[in-house]
Amino acid sequence: MTTRTYATPPGGLPPQSDLMTASTGKAVFTDAYAVIPRGTMTDIVLIALPYWGNTKVWVISRPMTGFSESFSHYVMEVGAGGGSGQPEVNPEAEAVLFVTKGELWLKIGEDIHRMGPGGYAYLPPGTDWSIENQGDMPAFFHWIRKRYDKVEGIDMPEVFVTNERDHAPHPMPGTEGKWSTTRFVDPLDVRHDMHVTIVTFEPGAVIPFMETHVMEHGLFILQGKGVYRLNQDWVEVEAGDYIWLRAFCPQACYAGGPEPFRYLLYKDVNRHMPLGL
Repeated sequence: MTTRTYATPPGGLPPQSDLMTASTGKAVFTDAYAVIPRGTMTDIVLIALPYWGNTKVWVISRPMTGFSESFSHYVMEVGAGGGSGQPEVNPEAEAVLFVTKGELWLKIGEDIHRMGPGGYAYLPPGTDWSIENQGDMPAFFHWIRKRYDKVEGIDMPEVFVTNERDHAPHPMPGTEGKWSTTRFVDPLDVRHDMHVTIVTFEPGAVIPFMETHVMEHGLFILQGKGVYRLNQDWVEVEAGDYIWLRAFCPQACYAGGPEPFRYLLYKDVNRHMPLGL
């Protein structure tokens, strides 16, 4: 069975003796993709959010021209006693929360869910939720947000809370299980306009062709290391790094090192393409 680990940002600041290229030299921002290495996720780039206490926030994607068009992606570190009773200020925002370290108490309506590493929650727009760290150690989670694209006659998805360990990975056809995807919703359920999954490659496994398709992608490397082909470039990535890919950016990869190469993946799905005026 795969031993799962979940990378978290290093925080703090590097010592003055560090070489710039040692931890951040692969950072790049292009028209087709961006790479944000784990070494850039230090305390100097933190922001604060309204109604959040004792919490660090790294923003690694946001809707803007020439970058992510659909998603905002936060990596959150919630200290002891921290959290929020009013976390979301946009009533049109849906979200996925994914816990990577520590424990968090997620309250949805009157129900309380204790979430540890691998914990996953889908929150449709308008959900009444709050979150708190009632423990003694910091807790980390990913907060992936998107404006829900409503379709007349189709209900919004329901809220649910689960854990990665409760979902068997789906092997990609013809790969003998070396490349698999852990899915939390049915990919054909058109109520959902985004998918947030976990992709796993066993050591040496590959995407042996250049994927080129319409979905915008965000990938946060949870475990291991690999080499990703992004447009015309090969980029080495490891646990804690983040990659963003624009729609139609060619992509492929192979896993390196002695452990599985795993990443949290999100993309926009199941909707007509918006047409210009």
